[in-house]
Amino acid sequence: VVVLVEITARFDEQANIRWARALEKAGCHVVYGLVGLKTHCKTSLVVRQEKGQLRRYAHIGTGNYNPKTARIYEDFGLLTADAEVGADLTDLFNTLTGYSRQTRYRTLMVAPHGVRAGLVERIEQQGELARAGRPSRIRLKANSIVDESVIDTLYRASRDGVPIELVVRGICALRPGVPGLSDTISVRSIVGRFLEHSRLMVFGDTAEGGQAEHWLGSADLMHRNLDRRVETLVRVKDPGVQGQIDAILDRAMAPSTRHWSLQQDGCWQSRPEQGEPSRDMQTDLMRRTNERGASD
Repeated sequence: VVVLVEITARFDEQANIRWARALEKAGCHVVYGLVGLKTHCKTSLVVRQEKGQLRRYAHIGTGNYNPKTARIYEDFGLLTADAEVGADLTDLFNTLTGYSRQTRYRTLMVAPHGVRAGLVERIEQQGELARAGRPSRIRLKANSIVDESVIDTLYRASRDGVPIELVVRGICALRPGVPGLSDTISVRSIVGRFLEHSRLMVFGDTAEGGQAEHWLGSADLMHRNLDRRVETLVRVKDPGVQGQIDAILDRAMAPSTRHWSLQQDGCWQSRPEQGEPSRDMQTDLMRRTNERGASD
């Protein structure tokens, strides 16, 4: 058993030190990450020998493995036996434990080497589609957006005519709806019973035969996350899970969902206005999850 414990996790330093010592006493190989980088990704990998061959089970999430925050944060995770994801996580753990220096992956974007470049590339692809008159769309859900490279690329995509919908809980340095700069960009923040914490990204529009890439993971679009942390985003390939992500973002973007809308001047306005029909996204999500569990 190999465990990476991030000692500098905010507010959990002492608890993580205690867990690291307990795991070492139990016989686990405990490592503390790469020098100069904070490990912020949330990943697990189980390798089993089944029917004479190795089989990998992987989990990549948006939230911490923390029982306290799990009760008050909104997060998502992907549990998969996909061979490529398992191979990528094997390479990532080998890098984090010092056995290799991997920077390129099959189905992952990994910071500090690959997340910014990967996101910029996909945003630019949507701009190319829009200029060619083909279906295009960008949907991002994150805690913060302040990275200049990503913001500038989103502005260029907007000028190309790409519809861009952003859900940003916290800091957003992008200004939506500015004529000639960000006409096609909308930004909203959802505040509810739970802290919105998930990061979801969809590039593309499946309308009229278009294709879309779905991603989830730990990375926010900030300098610290993209340059000074180990972060992971995983591409979601299962059509059923893709549909769940689309449904979540559809509800987040619905006009009746209670939210705060970012204006051109940087001010936030509550929507829908008082007296208009409104729905709570988190309540809807819990209801959908309970119904799906009951049907299973």
